[in-house]
Order: sequence, then structure tokens, then C-alpha cells
Amino acid sequence: MRLLHTMLRVGDLDKSIAFYTEVLGMTLLRRKDYPDGQFTLAFVGYGDEAHNSVIELTYNWGVDKYELGNAYGHIALEVDDVYKACEDIRARGGKITREPGPMKHGTSILAFVEDPDGYKIELLSPSRND
Repeated sequence: MRLLHTMLRVGDLDKSIAFYTEVLGMTLLRRKDYPDGQFTLAFVGYGDEAHNSVIELTYNWGVDKYELGNAYGHIALEVDDVYKACEDIRARGGKITREPGPMKHGTSILAFVEDPDGYKIELLSPSRND
């Protein structure tokens, strides 16, 4: 078994695709409309779906906002340098919600960014021990 993708419901598909591709540097792998079901799926990631886990962005036509609830945590991305990644994300219009620094009660360097729908994305350095 392997992890294929994580699905997020989004309120503005084009805005979300732009965030994940232009701000986080992912690639739009595929996008397809399903007129009978009135939804569109777009898959983004850092590599092809045959060898990498990706994110499925689901846009239900006519729905522009979702309640995120209190069960969702975050998606984690490993980056070479959390401080530099935050600088780059901020320069590309991304919203940093937790500035880079050591994890509370730990030593891992991390930061958080928020996507257009409010989903949290954790940025982690590769040398994490926590």
C-alpha cells in the first residue's frame, strides 16, 4: 500500500491552483471537470502521481466556502531551509501564520503558511528530531 493523495475542498479552484503552483512551487498534474456531478478535480504535487503523494483540490460548483472544523490539522512539507522558504512564500504573496523558529518544547525548525481556504501547511526542516 502507499499514500496516493490528500483531498481538500476549495472555494475558488483557480486561486487554489495558483497558490499551490505559484506560491508553493507544485505542478498542476491534471484537472478535469465532471459536469454530471457538478465538480472539478485538480491534482497538484512535487512529482508524478506514480511515485509521489499529491494533493487533490476538489471544487464543488457553486460552493465558495467551507467550514474547516476542528479536526483538521495540517499538511506538512519538508523544505531545505524553513527561513528561506518563508521569505520566498511571502514574496510570492503567501500568508505566513507562524514565523519560522524552533518547535515549542522541541528543536525542529518549523513554520506555518495558510492557503486561500484557510488550510494550514507546516514547513519543516529535514533535520527534525521531534
